[in-house]
Amino acid sequence: MQQRHLGTTGLRVSRTGLGTMTWGRDTDEHEARDQLVAYVEAGGTLIDTAAGYTDGRSEELIGSLLGDVVGRDDVVLATKAGIWRRGGERYADTSRGALLRGLDTSLKRLGTDHVDLWQVHIWTDETPLEETLGALDLAVSSGRATYVGISNYSGWQTARAATHQEAAPVRARIASTQVEYSLVNRRVEREVLPACAALGLGVLPWSPLGRGVLTGKYRGGTPSDSRGASPAFAGFVEAYLDDPSRSIVEAVVRAADGLDWTPLEVALVWVRDRPGVTAPILGARTAAQLKAALGAEDKELPPELRDALDDVSESAT
Repeated sequence: MQQRHLGTTGLRVSRTGLGTMTWGRDTDEHEARDQLVAYVEAGGTLIDTAAGYTDGRSEELIGSLLGDVVGRDDVVLATKAGIWRRGGERYADTSRGALLRGLDTSLKRLGTDHVDLWQVHIWTDETPLEETLGALDLAVSSGRATYVGISNYSGWQTARAATHQEAAPVRARIASTQVEYSLVNRRVEREVLPACAALGLGVLPWSPLGRGVLTGKYRGGTPSDSRGASPAFAGFVEAYLDDPSRSIVEAVVRAADGLDWTPLEVALVWVRDRPGVTAPILGARTAAQLKAALGAEDKELPPELRDALDDVSESAT
C-alpha cells in the first residue's frame, strides 16, 4: 500500500486507514483479528480508534492484538479524546484534566507507553481553546504522544487552532484533522480543506463511503445485517437515504458498472485521491468487507468519470 506524509510532518502512513469504531460491539475479537491481519498484510499501517468508541472496548481490543498479531512499531497508532460516557449518556469534555486522564486510560487499554497520533475528538465552547491545546503540548512533551491532531472542527476552528499552535515554536504543532468527507458529504470543501491546505494539515476523512450508503447496499431497502438495521447506527445511516444521496449512489453504480469495479471501490478511490487527503479511515464490520475495500489500492478513476462524479455530487450536497 502506498504511503503518504501526514500533512507537512515527517510522519508517513498508508493511504487507507483502518477504522475501529465498531470493535468490541458489532465486530468481535475474532473478526477484529482477521481484519488486522488482512490490513497489515496489504501494507496498511494507520490504525484509528478513540477513547469513546464502544466505551473503551475498541482500544482494549486493539491492545490485546498488538504484539501478537502485529508489532507495535509496525503500525501508526492513533486515538482520540474528548467524547466520553457517564451513566450511559454521551458528553464532551475537552478540559486539560479530562483529556490527559483520558490519554493515560487509553495508553493503559492499548498496552503502550505512547500513541503516534493523539487527536482532540471534538470542539467545545465550554473549555478555552488555549487549555485544550495545552493538553496536546503536555502529551508531546511527556512522550505520551508523538504527533497531535484535531477532529470534527469547522473551518474557522481549524484555522484558529493551527495558527495558535504555530505562534509559539515550543508548542506541539497540529499535524492533521479528521472530518467526515465523501461523495454524499462534501461540505468540508468550502472552508475546512482550504484551511488545511494553507496551514499544512493532513486530512483523514471518516465515513468515506457515506456511512455505507455509497456501497449501494441500501438501494433496495435496509439489509438486516447492515448498520442501518442496527439500533446504534440506524439514525446515522438514515441521514443519507434521501433523494439527493440516491442520485449520487446511482451515479456511483453506473461508474462502477462501466469500470467493472464495485461501487465501494469507486467511492473510496474518489475520496482517497482528493486534493489534500492523506488517508480515508475505512471501517468495516467484517474481514470480508475490509478485504473487498482493500482491493481498491491499485485502482485510479479515469478523469472523465471523476469529473462526472464531481458534477453530480457537487449539485446534490
